[in-house]
Amino acid sequence: MRIIRRQKSVIPACDVPLPLFKKLLRETADIDAIGAYKIGFLLGLGYGLPRVVEIARKYTEKPLIYDHQKAGTDIPDTGKLFAKTVKQAGIDAIILLPQAGPETGRAWIDAAMEEDLGVIVGGLMTHQKYLCSEGGYIADEAILDMYLTASEAGVCNFVVPGNRPEEIQRIRKALEANGFPPTFYAPGFITQGGSISDAANVAGDCWHAIVGRVLYEADDIREAALRLSKQLYKARCCGDSSTKKKLF
Repeated sequence: MRIIRRQKSVIPACDVPLPLFKKLLRETADIDAIGAYKIGFLLGLGYGLPRVVEIARKYTEKPLIYDHQKAGTDIPDTGKLFAKTVKQAGIDAIILLPQAGPETGRAWIDAAMEEDLGVIVGGLMTHQKYLCSEGGYIADEAILDMYLTASEAGVCNFVVPGNRPEEIQRIRKALEANGFPPTFYAPGFITQGGSISDAANVAGDCWHAIVGRVLYEADDIREAALRLSKQLYKARCCGDSSTKKKLF
């Protein structure tokens, strides 16, 4: 299921209070390269998802992605409750991180798909001491299993850490070998300086850069969004120049 019509886009990470969320929407909603808006728990829990969606729809019809940070870590049965609640609020897609195991992962994915929600699944994160090899709690070998199990359940959208290009390449190869060309979503594709990172060059044809502070802490949010959008032109793009013009 394609969540965003573009092959590449910028997604504002809206982990902000409601007044700033409204400002982000006003300043960026008409920019074509803005592919969607990622709504975090600050808005969802602080103001209620139905209200947040109602406000967003005054400015844009672009997809609204809910990131519960981190959904998919409970027992299998609660997936239906979560999916139904999010769908009723008007959300278009959700991000899951199935750290609770494959049974929960599959159950929550199935529940979301039954509600006609787009599903984006993550496994590896950007911060240190996440994996056992780094002093964390998550087994290194479990990472690919999270992605592959999700792909076998019909997921083709995945969150990857933009600051780990070698891992993006490894995950991409594993998914493609399994017969599922992935679409990646990631923080860290775009650096603080506004340039496309090395991650974009290994992510394949379809990827979406999730950006937060570089947008909402900018003196001019609209100018920052336009500047980041222009960086999409510089990403390595498969196909001829005519294809590139169509995409961007």
